[in-house]
Amino acid sequence: MADEPVTAPTPLGLATGQASTTGDFRDGNEDSLYASAWSAFVADGVGGHAAGEVASATVAIRLASILDATRGRVPSEERLRELIAIANADLGLRVRVDPALAGMATTLVGLFADGTHLRVAHTGDSRAYRLRSGRLEPRTQDDSLVAELVASGALSDDDARSHPLRSVVTHVLGGAPEDAAALHISVEAARRGDRWLLASDGLTDYVTVEAITATLASGSPQDAADALLELARAHETRDNVSVIVADVVEYPEDPAYAPVFGGSAADDPASSREL
Repeated sequence: MADEPVTAPTPLGLATGQASTTGDFRDGNEDSLYASAWSAFVADGVGGHAAGEVASATVAIRLASILDATRGRVPSEERLRELIAIANADLGLRVRVDPALAGMATTLVGLFADGTHLRVAHTGDSRAYRLRSGRLEPRTQDDSLVAELVASGALSDDDARSHPLRSVVTHVLGGAPEDAAALHISVEAARRGDRWLLASDGLTDYVTVEAITATLASGSPQDAADALLELARAHETRDNVSVIVADVVEYPEDPAYAPVFGGSAADDPASSREL
């Protein structure tokens, strides 16, 4: 009897909902986001630095311009590091061209699917969470002064939430080669039914994990993303808020490439494209 042909597993990608808001207490939005069927990321221009909105939009649009060639798919960790290093180098180039932008920087947290695995990339204090079987788990650890104090035992988790230096980050993308070198990347097996959250700290600094979990667990990805923004407003967040909610789903056929931008990246004409 002839061997049965081996059927390749159906590729697993992302079905996303996304939302970004300036919020009720800020004049501009320094966050940017991008989402497609294979990749999604949030970038938060670092508060207190020059032109945070330019930094986040520069990274988002440069990354997107490279991802366009592969319809959002990234085949390896090495390639992902290369893409983010290129986007980071664009920040340095913009400062050399316009010294008034010196000091701009951005966090980054992203989810990149290749059909069987998810690569989680991050630097700074924007976060990735995974919701599985009703349990929400952080899949990144903040690059921040407060996170270091908590890890050393010098500060409790409860005290960290209200610490006056909680916004001080220890690693970001600011254009220097060492910034990209400090990027964290972890690999997760893609599992159908998992729901992921990527969020800037305008959500996570003001809303408890319990409240986020309850809101994230219901509705479509877009319903959940919209509800999380309303939740942040209800908690009187003082920051911009950007979220991407991504369900891991099967794609028997290659999905259309229709990238979505949010925040300051969406306001930049370079994010408009016909593909």
